[in-house]
Amino acid sequence: MEIGAVKKVLFYGVAIFVAALALALALVYTYQDKIIGLFVAEANKHIKTKVDVRQISLSLFDKFPQVAVSLDEVNVHEGLPESEESLARAEKLYFTFSLWDVLRGEYSVKEFYMEQGEVYVKVLPDGQVNYQIIATDTTSSSSDFSFDLESINLREVAVHYIDQQLKQTYEVEAHQLAAALAISPETIDIEADGQATIHTIKVGTGEYFKGKKVNLASALSINRQAQTIALRPSVVQVGEAAYEVGGAIAYSGVTELDLQVEGKNTNVQSLLSLLPQSMTEEFSQYRSEGEVYFNGTVKGQASGKHMPSININFGARDASFFHPDVQQRVEKIYLTGSFTNGEQHKAATSVLELRELKGMLNGRPFKGNLKYSNFDNPYIAFDVQGMLDVGYVLGLAKIEQVRSGSGLADVRIAFSGNLNEFKARPGNSTLNTTGDITLHNVSLTLQEMPLPMRSLNGNFMFKRNDVAVSDFKGQLGESDFTINGMFKNVMAWLILDKQRLLVEADFKSQYLNFDQLLSEEQNTPEAARTGEEYKFLISPDIAFDLSASIDRMRFRRFRGKNIEGQVKLRNQVVSSPNISFQAIGGDFAVRGNLDARTRDHIKVSTAAKLNNMSVDSLFYVFENFHQNFIEERHLRGLLTANIISDVYFDSQLSPKTDLLQAEIQATVRNGQLINFPPMQKMSAFVKRSELANMRFAELHNSFWIQQGTIYIPEMDIRSNLSAAPVVSVSGTHTFDQKMDYKIKLPLFSNRKPDKDARFGTVAEDPDAGNSNLFLTLKGSESDFKIAYDNVRVREKIKTDLKQEGQELRDLLRGKKPKQQEKEVELQEGEYFDFD
Repeated sequence: MEIGAVKKVLFYGVAIFVAALALALALVYTYQDKIIGLFVAEANKHIKTKVDVRQISLSLFDKFPQVAVSLDEVNVHEGLPESEESLARAEKLYFTFSLWDVLRGEYSVKEFYMEQGEVYVKVLPDGQVNYQIIATDTTSSSSDFSFDLESINLREVAVHYIDQQLKQTYEVEAHQLAAALAISPETIDIEADGQATIHTIKVGTGEYFKGKKVNLASALSINRQAQTIALRPSVVQVGEAAYEVGGAIAYSGVTELDLQVEGKNTNVQSLLSLLPQSMTEEFSQYRSEGEVYFNGTVKGQASGKHMPSININFGARDASFFHPDVQQRVEKIYLTGSFTNGEQHKAATSVLELRELKGMLNGRPFKGNLKYSNFDNPYIAFDVQGMLDVGYVLGLAKIEQVRSGSGLADVRIAFSGNLNEFKARPGNSTLNTTGDITLHNVSLTLQEMPLPMRSLNGNFMFKRNDVAVSDFKGQLGESDFTINGMFKNVMAWLILDKQRLLVEADFKSQYLNFDQLLSEEQNTPEAARTGEEYKFLISPDIAFDLSASIDRMRFRRFRGKNIEGQVKLRNQVVSSPNISFQAIGGDFAVRGNLDARTRDHIKVSTAAKLNNMSVDSLFYVFENFHQNFIEERHLRGLLTANIISDVYFDSQLSPKTDLLQAEIQATVRNGQLINFPPMQKMSAFVKRSELANMRFAELHNSFWIQQGTIYIPEMDIRSNLSAAPVVSVSGTHTFDQKMDYKIKLPLFSNRKPDKDARFGTVAEDPDAGNSNLFLTLKGSESDFKIAYDNVRVREKIKTDLKQEGQELRDLLRGKKPKQQEKEVELQEGEYFDFD
């Protein structure tokens, strides 16, 4: 054919098309008002509820080549009396018929389109429905306009279905859904295909298919007279999994179901989507590979009072189970399972079973069984057996409370019991737990306690609610432990809230480092050694009776060894009738309690006995008791003491010194006072060389501590000082280092008298043999003064006058008078500021 001829054909073809199109537009424009009028009239005959429409128009192009009656911004009111709520809303509705109908003047609507809309379907508690809006009597329909629908098309339409009788909710969004209809007087045949998102399906308290994107391919036949629905095998595809559903539904009275369902190309997540979200939420992130199958039936009445019988069988063959964020997998899984809602078709008779479950974890086999009965009042029974790789299991399970782990656990456990009965009566052995777990070199790092637990070994034998612990050993940071005994109420403590774990055991340790165990920086041992921040908390849910034996212990500067004793914990109070250990070169024994019920007000009440402890080491260990007036470098000797005290701390173990109360009976033997500044001030009376190292054989006294003050009764110190072999001291010393001491210093006559222009000459009485010097020491550690004690001199004079009167009376009676002490007479109010 020549090019010219082709051009002519194309030209005439386009011309004919344009002419036809122009004719069609002319016809549509010409008959627009008539067609819209017929449509409105016919629609009013079929719809018996109020319909709001912003605009009705006739279009050739919107659904070309069909002519469409277009409705904009439509609101269809629901079919309930006096209700103003919507049954449906849509941006666009289209009703289409052919252009040929325009030419014939007879209009038959074959297709219906709904775009960007929402449908609200309700079933009220009394059984009323809101969707009965179509008139049943349409015998007066116009022969010029009729509705003979053959297809329905939905685009971005959300469907909300609420059945208040059955307590069911469905929320589905049809993205693109087409349904073909074949309507006859007896039947309606429907075939539907499309894509949708199931936002939720709620049945009772269960939630299913949440957020699932599905592809639908279904076919069904509705028998109007018999009021039955024949559902030919229809497929709902969720991801790569497909569910084939077929059977029959009768709706003449109470709905009767007889359905069969089968899964094809399913996996774990597709099976989980069939179950309530409350049961599967923690597993929803897991994935599976391999053959996973299921099939089941749904039969019986479905209404507000009736639930059909549901029976489902499922299983896996050579499947794997894993979390997408980790490398660990459960592999080579084989199992068979079933679900039924029982004879009474309700949650109370429902049973879920997993039978003959077996698989591989990191190349190690395991096996087990599970039965979950009565979903209203759950009864659980399971058993599991296998050598489990702890780190591998933790990686698979992704437990937030455990950061990491390693080692092996040989598990042989069986468990059964009713959880609600156990919650109501946890102490009555309502659970039956048997079997044992043996740990082999397990390590764990917990979120709440980052200090690592290492080298955990031991056997745990379960018997009902208790666990017998045999040779449980391990290390917590630098500390170690060995425990043998009973852990009572373990299952209640693990499963329920506010349940107490009771440990009755022997506890042994070679070394405990409390700097590390109590440090706020538990995960950084180096920082724990030097840090001053501690965290001391005792759980109210833990109690114990321990027989403890510890070879070595460390806390701050304290070092103890050979620690033995009984320790009890109840209600956050730790108590002991006897603890003994060796420390600071001597022996220590204590009884008492630690009350931690108030977090920032920890009270420690003790009665302690110290025997032959090095005084300088004691001052060093207790950091000079937070003062620098007298330090470990000033002291030597061996201390023996009985101490009764109440000491208070906050939760970081900082002492509340203002609340401290104590009574101390102390004896220091072979003591030395070395280069003690206040003694250096006595150089006017005693040789400086002797003051530099004051020795005494024994010092004995009682002390009291209350309201931040140490009270020291008068005590005699028998020393090596040639001029003052006996020095008497008494007074008070506050925790903020305010001192008020009284000193009596005897001066012997064989010493040459010392003169000073300020004080005169020290009195010497050749008949008396010695004199006493009364002094006071007052001030702070850095600013103190030694002064003449006027008050005590006056008291002494009064005492001496009484004594002299008595001696005179004795002399008159013929008794020999006692030698009299002479006092140093100094000018009142003067201070000793000797270098």
